[in-house]
Parts: sequence; structure tokens; C-alpha cells
Amino acid sequence: MKEIIYTNNAPEPVGPYSQAVLAGSTLYCSGQIAIDPTTGKLSDGDITTQTHLCLKNIKNILNAARTDIKNVVKVSCFLKDMGDFSEFNKVYEQYFTDSKPARSCVAVKELPKGALVEIEVIAQV
Repeated sequence: MKEIIYTNNAPEPVGPYSQAVLAGSTLYCSGQIAIDPTTGKLSDGDITTQTHLCLKNIKNILNAARTDIKNVVKVSCFLKDMGDFSEFNKVYEQYFTDSKPARSCVAVKELPKGALVEIEVIAQV
């Protein structure tokens, strides 16, 4: 059995997918780019600004599923430019402080809407 998770506090999906799906006690969050949920527009900020917005959106989706960032077990990160890796990590470590999840981080050629970063997570509920 699965439950579709949706919140107005995170951006509308930019394609035919859900913000997140809860299957049993595992939450699979779709990748989040730096879209402001109030305007529906991509942030034109730098990697620091965009990373903060991605992670805030993820926190809001986690909250909608009755869990939080401490229960994230796996993070997949996609950067448009690996030259942003250090600045990305400075923001990332502000959100994952006590219980650091497993993580992968790769560079990609392009991201939707020209974003600089996309982050997806898997969490326990």
C-alpha cells in the first residue's frame, strides 16, 4: 500500500510525478530544485541560495509525511557544476547535523529549468 504525499509548502511538481510517496514506513521524496512554492518560479540565486531552498522544500515535504530531516537515511545530490561542491556542502551540513545519512553527489550536464542543484531523499516515517 502506498500514500501520495503532497503539501502546498513545497513546489508543484514540474512533471508527471508526486512530491513524495510513502510506502510502508519508507518515504521516497522526488528530487527538489530551488522553486519557490509561493511563486512557482526557480530561484535565480547562487548555489548557496538554491541549496537552502531545495532543503527547505524537502523539510516541508517531510513534515507533510509526519517525519523530519533526522529520519532521512539516503540523500542523492545532483550539481550542475562540481566546482560548487564546497559551497553546497557548507549549506548541506547545516541541515544534516547529528545523524548524517548516506549520500551520493554527482555532477550532471543539465537540471530542469536551469537549476544549479537538485536533491532527493529517502526517509523513515
